[in-house]
Amino acid sequence: MLEATVRYILDLGAPVMMPIFITLFGLVLGQGIARSLRAGLTVGVGFVAIGLVVGLLVGVVGPRSMAFATVLGLKLDVLDVGWPMGAAVSFASPISAALIPSVFALNVILVATRVTRTVDVDLWNYWHFIYTGALIHAATHSIGLGVLGACLTAFIVFKLADWTAPAIEHHFGLPGISLPHTESVNWAPLMYALERIERRIPGLSKLEIRPETIRGRLGIIGEPIFMGAALGALIGALGGISLWREHRYGAWFKEISTLAVTMAAVLIVLPKVVAILMEGLIPVSEGAREYLRKRLPGHDLFIGLDAAVVFGHPANMAVALLCVPIMLVVAVLLPGNRLLPFADLATLPCFVLWAVAASRGNMVRGLVNAILVMVPILWIGTSLGPLTTELAHTAGVRPEATTQLASQYQEWSALDLGSHILPWIVLNLFQPGTPGFWRAVVVGMIYAGAWYWVRGEMRAQYKDETRDMEDP
Repeated sequence: MLEATVRYILDLGAPVMMPIFITLFGLVLGQGIARSLRAGLTVGVGFVAIGLVVGLLVGVVGPRSMAFATVLGLKLDVLDVGWPMGAAVSFASPISAALIPSVFALNVILVATRVTRTVDVDLWNYWHFIYTGALIHAATHSIGLGVLGACLTAFIVFKLADWTAPAIEHHFGLPGISLPHTESVNWAPLMYALERIERRIPGLSKLEIRPETIRGRLGIIGEPIFMGAALGALIGALGGISLWREHRYGAWFKEISTLAVTMAAVLIVLPKVVAILMEGLIPVSEGAREYLRKRLPGHDLFIGLDAAVVFGHPANMAVALLCVPIMLVVAVLLPGNRLLPFADLATLPCFVLWAVAASRGNMVRGLVNAILVMVPILWIGTSLGPLTTELAHTAGVRPEATTQLASQYQEWSALDLGSHILPWIVLNLFQPGTPGFWRAVVVGMIYAGAWYWVRGEMRAQYKDETRDMEDP
């Protein structure tokens, strides 16, 4: 009964589930039925709009990227079928029904005891935590270890969300919001560590390109609409190389112009639809903060959301689009990589988010950070292929948008799954005696050391703008 209820709620999807949750949350906070319902519906409209824009991005970038991969002659045997596969196998896991209330209860306890400030209302993306538990359950056949691993991952992600909240407020302009989005925020400590190193490298430390700088020097050509068009034209030109070789110049021009206009639209429209989402969230966020001030003096609350709410930042989108062809080249050259980037190339804004945010929008160091993070993403994505494929076959899950192509591959994974460095560490730490265990010990020590080294970085970066923040 519990499992059927949980699956029904999740099948409603984020655009339906989030308005219900936000409305109920507003009522609990004493916002009144009219204000709470309006906020909930506005959030739902925002999620639908963001989904349309991201869907457009996926629909045009994926096929063009695969065309460029063909030109490069990529012969890799694990296919990137996209993040929906990860979500599907997670929710299909036997332990998903137990994990959703477990993680939610953990979040409530952590907030009530002031251990964390983030209230993660993005229930759909609990699949990140469930994925950890599903992997551990498949590897160890232990439900207890699966639940423990998922809750451990959630705890660390909530702490990371608290720690990065100043950047969400002052860099992205979203006060009272945090992003407990595993595949994004789990890279933040490593990205801030890289940024701290790069600031000390002669030459690199002086290079600085920001969207506002480009606009200042190039005028109208430097505006987001023209940046999007230029980057779209680049992807279209690369994806249409085969058309050029076949002397189909008209079709090649169509590819370039289509991508140029589409990317220009994405860079202009995405920030506007995020503004719709925030119109619904701001009253609830302010109400939650006031509610907690009365009951927990000195303890501010952060509303945890999907990282998609900050995708539209101009520097982030520019770096992500530049990374599409670069990711394919890295996949060719990287020793040990078997993952063919495809479906998740369009969601690179999610994975490079903290690579750019750590540099406060400096696109030079943001691009360097993003390229460096591609290496572990491809390796982890490759290593998670066998277990993910096993979970998919057990649950009878097939890749939705790439079924015909996926049938040509024996293993499936995703760039999104490769970006789950914390779940990968936890999974391997729960398997002592395996080669992966010692790799996870080393990586875990580096990760913890990097976070400790940069733990004061948020306060230092935003010292003139930030409210007093507690250490993680």
